[in-house]
Amino acid sequence: MVLPNQLTTLRIILTPVFLFFFLSENPVYIRISLLIYLIAAITDWYDGWLARKFDYITDWGKFMDPLADKVLNSTAFIGLVLVNYIELWMVLIIIIRDILVTALRLYADYKKKGIITSKSAKWKTFLQMAFLYYCLLLYGFETFSNLPENINTWIILLSNQQSIYYAMLAITILTVYTGIEYIYKNKKNLRSIFKNEN
Repeated sequence: MVLPNQLTTLRIILTPVFLFFFLSENPVYIRISLLIYLIAAITDWYDGWLARKFDYITDWGKFMDPLADKVLNSTAFIGLVLVNYIELWMVLIIIIRDILVTALRLYADYKKKGIITSKSAKWKTFLQMAFLYYCLLLYGFETFSNLPENINTWIILLSNQQSIYYAMLAITILTVYTGIEYIYKNKKNLRSIFKNEN
């Protein structure tokens, strides 16, 4: 297995480890979980860079790399739901969309049909991760009990639940849009795949 694929596998392995530490009531463990998430996210950038630079591109990697991203992000979203940071129904929409799109991609690959990934889907992934970093860092800062008063004031301001709700709502809407766009752009291929089944 080439190094980029090993890093993708590592990202998948780190995902439940992150969730275990994140859901701990121990402040130190929660801070460690943020480091684990950061390491997992860095492997995403690094394995992509290695694959492009040294042409380590494999069919396994092309499928598993975005899947590993979805698993990591979905797990982080679930973690934030469990600590009452974001709404469950939005996370369920995101996860269901990702499952449907991944299933279609897997079936299309099985049928040897090409699938188009839009730029908006890449932006969706970027914004999801930026939002997750934001919420995870805020939650991590809240585990400190002796921060200066001015920093505490900023944390309270930045963790305003109404702002987080609407930011998450915007990401959910974008995620649904990219799912619809994905099906629309690939409708010919998808139609041919399912037509051949009949």
